[in-house]
Amino acid sequence: MSDGHEVTLELLDTIQDAFNRHDVDGILSHFAEDCEWLMARGPSPREARRCRGKAEIGQVLAERYARIPDMRWVDIRHWIMGDKAVSEWAVQGTADNGDKLDFLGCDLWEFRDGKVTKKDTYWKTIE
Repeated sequence: MSDGHEVTLELLDTIQDAFNRHDVDGILSHFAEDCEWLMARGPSPREARRCRGKAEIGQVLAERYARIPDMRWVDIRHWIMGDKAVSEWAVQGTADNGDKLDFLGCDLWEFRDGKVTKKDTYWKTIE
C-alpha cells in the first residue's frame, strides 16, 4: 500500500465490528471521500445499485439499520491481497415488516492509503 497504510485483518475486523454496532460514523471513518458501494441489489442482475460518497453511503446505512434493527454479520472470514480484500459472511436480522433476513455473502474491498475506495457486495438468499 502507498504511504505505509497496510490492509490488515485487524482493520477489516474493526470495520466489520462497526457494521455490527450499527455505527455509521465509525464505518464511514474507514471510507475515502470518493468511495463507492455497489450493493447486492439493483435494477438488473448485472447492474447493482451504486452509492457514491460518504454522505450517500451513510444515508443508505442509517435507513437500513432503521428497517432492520437487529441486523448483524456472523461467521466472518477475510482474505487480503495487497490493497484488495475479500470478506465472506452470513448476515441475519428481522426487517420492520417481520421478514427474516438470512443471506450468505461476500464483499470485495478495494483500499487506497488505508481507506475503503470500493465495497462490492454479493449475496445469496438462504431458503
